[in-house]
Amino acid sequence: MGEVCRIGLDIAKNVFQVHGVDKHGRDVLKKKLQRSAVLSFFANLPPCLVGIEACGGSYYWAREISKLDTEHTVRLISPRLVKPFVINNKTDAADARAICEVVGRPSTNFVPIKTVAQQDMAAWHRIRALKIKMRTALVNQVRALLLEQGVVIPQGVLHVRRQLPTIIEDQDNGLSLTARDYLSDLYSEIVDCDERIGKCDERINSFAKTDETCKRLLKVPGIGPLIATAIVAHVSNAHNYRNGRAFASSLGLTPREYSSGGKQKLLGISKRGNTYLRQLIIQGMRNIQRSWLTREKARTRTESWLWELVVRRGKYVAVVALANKTARIIWAMLARGEEYRATMA
Repeated sequence: MGEVCRIGLDIAKNVFQVHGVDKHGRDVLKKKLQRSAVLSFFANLPPCLVGIEACGGSYYWAREISKLDTEHTVRLISPRLVKPFVINNKTDAADARAICEVVGRPSTNFVPIKTVAQQDMAAWHRIRALKIKMRTALVNQVRALLLEQGVVIPQGVLHVRRQLPTIIEDQDNGLSLTARDYLSDLYSEIVDCDERIGKCDERINSFAKTDETCKRLLKVPGIGPLIATAIVAHVSNAHNYRNGRAFASSLGLTPREYSSGGKQKLLGISKRGNTYLRQLIIQGMRNIQRSWLTREKARTRTESWLWELVVRRGKYVAVVALANKTARIIWAMLARGEEYRATMA
């Protein structure tokens, strides 16, 4: 039996499954581990290539196994790449075997391992997004309940925040005491969400002011503290991408291709990859597009290019194209450590 050189590790909360092969690809190790025995097991192995499916807890285990004295090489794999290699029934052992198979393929694109600081910043972004979603649901519920009572509030959280206290205190609008009671509770929840969103914004802005990478990214038009910190939190190493186009593709900002018989056909953007980051960048570019189009004269070459593209293809296509261009600029700044330089028109 040969020495194990490649391992697939299927992680869970308590029970972990290990599948190992030697340099010839022969199965030499199949083992089930309890959570407490994982690190001691890998500490007694020779240096191996360890593959883990990117899921909840995978960043933690990748960092912990990498820190062992045995110097294992840990790679995280997207679940969509593992699934086609699961043979027969779906079990932990089959998953570990599939992970072991995929991690050894030279064409596999691995998921970068995040640091604790990156995970913490990403957590603030997720909490903020959750609170915004909760606030939107509360606002919609308030508007629907008031509509049942014959009171109409325009769409948007700003209108609800301004008009709801006045509606609750107005004694001539026909609302019952019960209605005023539950509307007051809903308004308190909206205010609480506003406060928590503000706290998240304070933490994000504070990080953006102290992090050197964020400071450089803030100089790019359309990039604010929210986008800059999201990029730092989700992009571990720009060198993991071959070029700017590969980075833009990872955000789903490049065209989806459907070609056959030597005929190339490009469709809309693929929308693959990080949905949250793509959404932020497009929204930022939409804001900067609105600002640029109100000027009497273009100041930079990018502005001139955007004006021409808006005339040819319209605002919506132009804003996505600008997001694609900005993603490539971001990659160049991260990979080369450069500052943003605008080319004057």
